[in-house]
Amino acid sequence: MEHNYHTVRTDLALEAREVLTRQVHEDIPGVLVETSEDDDVIITRVNVTTPEAEKMMGKMQGKYITIEAPGLRYKNTPLQQKVMNFLANELVEMVKLPRDATVLVVGLGNWNVTPDALGPRAAQKIVVTRHLQEMLSPELKGGVRSVCAITPGVLGITGMETGEIIQGIVSKISPNLVLAIDALAAASSQRVITTVQLANTGIHPGSGVGNKRFGLTQASLGVPVVAIGVPTVVHASTIAMDTINTLQEHAAFARYFKSMSSLSDQDRHTIVRQVLPEMLGDLMVTPKEVDRLIEDIAAVVAGGINQAMHPNIDYENIHMYLH
Repeated sequence: MEHNYHTVRTDLALEAREVLTRQVHEDIPGVLVETSEDDDVIITRVNVTTPEAEKMMGKMQGKYITIEAPGLRYKNTPLQQKVMNFLANELVEMVKLPRDATVLVVGLGNWNVTPDALGPRAAQKIVVTRHLQEMLSPELKGGVRSVCAITPGVLGITGMETGEIIQGIVSKISPNLVLAIDALAAASSQRVITTVQLANTGIHPGSGVGNKRFGLTQASLGVPVVAIGVPTVVHASTIAMDTINTLQEHAAFARYFKSMSSLSDQDRHTIVRQVLPEMLGDLMVTPKEVDRLIEDIAAVVAGGINQAMHPNIDYENIHMYLH
């Protein structure tokens, strides 16, 4: 059976699974899903376990953990702290690092383009300690890991593939883990800047905007790679398709739209292509308050990483590093 999931543009495994489930009208074999809810936070764990599920989902085999908090759109310090805590707990559970591990944090993206600046902004807020290991007090030793961070920029700025830069650094410092932070693309505007995804499958820099290049994965770097991403944009074509789908769902209740009830998939895609010609097909949409939102979510991501990597530093001390 042919599936047209790949016409939906998303970096979130949660959304890929939602779309595919709607298309096949049943659970997907080889995809395990577990959901837990707090008052204002939803955590979904998607585990892609078979090659067949990987092909259907368009996502590599592995674990994907999504933390959703719609309230992150607003300046809500208690909620930000709660998401930091959830992120830290999920990261600790995913990687299970020894206390003496060395971790390389990579802030991917272009610091000159705000929606793509999540990685560099978060990397700036990481508590780096690799250079301080010999000076740590006895009470901190064992609970403050050796952490270093790099913002390698993008090919257009440096003339070097991100993967080449990270490969060189990894070969020199031999970390136990690479944490790659990157901006993602979502299929739902509701998840922009409100969702954090962790994945133990690594990352492909530029894949969110259609530039699939050298991947940061355990296969390419020789060490485990965990990707932490936040959707900062949604494709305009996705918004247009959502509008058509919504009209179609309500066609029976509006006499002007009754003819839409029988609209085929091909017809819907034809309409979108007419509204968004090929030249605008990859148009990205981001919130107008993106500067503030990126700064806030970068602090949340960095705070969660800091708590996970440095359990002997309390949050108040971490908070001082973040600002």
